[in-house]
Amino acid sequence: MSATTEKITKMSFISKFKYDWKCNRFIMLMSLPGLIMIALFAYYPMVGIVTAFQNYSLFLGIRGSEWIGFDNFIRFFNDPNFIRIIKNTFVLGLFNLLWTFPAPIVLALLINEMAHPKIKRFVQTVTYLPYFISVVVIVGIMKSVFSGSGIVNELLAIVDVAPIQFFNESDYFRSLYIGSSIWQGVGYSSILYLAAITGIDTEMYDAAKMDGCSRFKQIFHITLPGLRPTIITLLILAVGNIVSVGFDKILLMYSPATYDVADVISTYVYRKGIIDQDYGFSSAIGLFNSVVSIVLLLGANYFSRKLLKESLW
Repeated sequence: MSATTEKITKMSFISKFKYDWKCNRFIMLMSLPGLIMIALFAYYPMVGIVTAFQNYSLFLGIRGSEWIGFDNFIRFFNDPNFIRIIKNTFVLGLFNLLWTFPAPIVLALLINEMAHPKIKRFVQTVTYLPYFISVVVIVGIMKSVFSGSGIVNELLAIVDVAPIQFFNESDYFRSLYIGSSIWQGVGYSSILYLAAITGIDTEMYDAAKMDGCSRFKQIFHITLPGLRPTIITLLILAVGNIVSVGFDKILLMYSPATYDVADVISTYVYRKGIIDQDYGFSSAIGLFNSVVSIVLLLGANYFSRKLLKESLW
């Protein structure tokens, strides 16, 4: 440690701030608008968490609403739908993770192995495009393709199979949800892995070729180890988001006929908060969801640090 670094370390917070301001004032000023936006749109709304502990009324506001402590949470835990909602959220989140997380890695590896630049750019463009299509449009396309008179049922009719109402049968909901998620996000999610691959030393590949390694062995012994930090970081974040499954797509796809597999925490919050206007109760459920996400994130980071020696912090 240099003398300057040691001197800065021993400074008080105010002294460090003055030193940083003197050295980096223009960078700090440039970051100020972003910090203000984060404070206004991310931290200030967190004041609304208090409503989770109130019998909240729009007319009385936060200050005038009755304080009821943990009653909303107890009510949620005793709700007849509690087990179903928790089960659906975790099952859908886990299945989504198991299928959608490896897909961009595989796609990035395949694109990286393409020798022809024009074909590589074409494949990248085709796989990226679905990400920029609205979820509403995606679900609309799915409902057209899988409807009773859609192309899928027309093909089934050719082989004498009775029409299937895919969006009204619970057995097909998870497959439709996960399949559409892979199609929509696989290309865009592969960008990070492709960027990480470009950072791998090409001399390692040259040495492997001289040793007679096939392309397949190069992927397993050079490319994947080079992607390891990126994969672990994104996996930890993905585990933290298991309970935050896509609310908007589920809301557009599900119906009372598929509640037994499709009704998750976020959709239940929507029904209770927006439709039933039970704001305190819905806030409590949302807070519970956030706490579970934080616990999963911390747990994934802890086990990753202990077992794989890689972590976010």
